[in-house]
Amino acid sequence: MPSPDISPNPVPNQPATPPPRPPGEPVRVTARPPASPEVENIKELGQTNVADYKSEIQCLQIVGQIEGHLVLPPQNKTTKYEHIIPQLVAIEQDPGIKGLLVVLNTVGGDVEAGLAIAEMLVSMSKPVVSLVLGGGHSIGVPIAVAANHSFIAETATMTIHPIRLTGLVIGVPQTYEYLDKMQDRVIRFIVEHANISEQELRRLMFQTGELARDIGTILVGKDAVKVGLINEVGGLAQAVQHLKRLIAEGVPGPGKLH
Repeated sequence: MPSPDISPNPVPNQPATPPPRPPGEPVRVTARPPASPEVENIKELGQTNVADYKSEIQCLQIVGQIEGHLVLPPQNKTTKYEHIIPQLVAIEQDPGIKGLLVVLNTVGGDVEAGLAIAEMLVSMSKPVVSLVLGGGHSIGVPIAVAANHSFIAETATMTIHPIRLTGLVIGVPQTYEYLDKMQDRVIRFIVEHANISEQELRRLMFQTGELARDIGTILVGKDAVKVGLINEVGGLAQAVQHLKRLIAEGVPGPGKLH
């Protein structure tokens, strides 16, 4: 009796070989269906529903480190000034936007990039309100004061210190003169747009004994209001309400007030 036709080394769960494709027949590729908006929101924002409300107030975030002419490492959370400036131009031209809310939680960063953002804010024709949450340190201070009205959270902090350089520094008098001129630019801008005198700002900037590895001053919430850097302590609700009031009264942008 002949033996059955069985392979001597069977492979378990071997997939069936598809039949050969006739020549000239196009290859059919099954496209993956697009993910639903809920799935995309979970992946990107960690929530299933994102508020979709058309408002006359535009919110601008200044977070992490302000990136200027040099690209920072990828692990750094950054705000790129080349992204912020076009947004400000669009906000200025958009007739549907009546006011701007700037939310800051920044450690500072590039001096010229920070000053460029501050100069753009203060030259807008629409009212601007700033809100410091967490921190508005270093070059974040000029951005915070470049508004019609500024708020700071009760536990938020602002660090005022002299300008510093990183990288190659040529040890010649011209280097220190350049630093001094840049320092004067920052001081002059803050004094012009806040309620603090130049003498008091320099005292805070060059104070010793408060920072372990630096000179300067840390201001927490009410302290920033007390010295005249920030207008008042408040949060999101107060900032939005104040901006709505400025819009209703037809108040112009920050630059028109100085």
